[in-house]
Amino acid sequence: MEDLSKLKPAKGAVKDNKRLGRGQGSGYGGTAGKGHKGQKADTGYNRRRGFEGGQTPLVRRLPKFGFTNPTRVEYKGINLDAIQALADKIGVKVIDIPTMRKNGLIARNDLVKILGRGELKGGIEVKAHAFSATAKAAIESKGGKTEVVDTRG
Repeated sequence: MEDLSKLKPAKGAVKDNKRLGRGQGSGYGGTAGKGHKGQKADTGYNRRRGFEGGQTPLVRRLPKFGFTNPTRVEYKGINLDAIQALADKIGVKVIDIPTMRKNGLIARNDLVKILGRGELKGGIEVKAHAFSATAKAAIESKGGKTEVVDTRG
């Protein structure tokens, strides 16, 4: 077995840093690779995001518009065909939030709204945060039940 205390990088894999501004003999003295004078030669120079050389930046040339509603509630839509496929796959008659989460239909903090695309084969009890009118009618017409659960479910 090899002695791990003797491990070294391969030859040529590690280069020394350029030691800038350490005298003329180093080859990187004087201006330290920054050329002569100018804005970018200054110490601490850092061009801000979106800077376009003094021209009014694009972000300031374009108008502001729109509105973001801070109280919007975003639901993840799950259609009836996905509910039926899940019921067939795991063979259950009750589908709730933890079941959908465990089977990868939704992420941890998703709010779920059941939508009406597709058909159910039999009566399935579905628990979700919201239902569309068509989904609710379709579930109940097949003898299933709908239950609106707490949004923290």
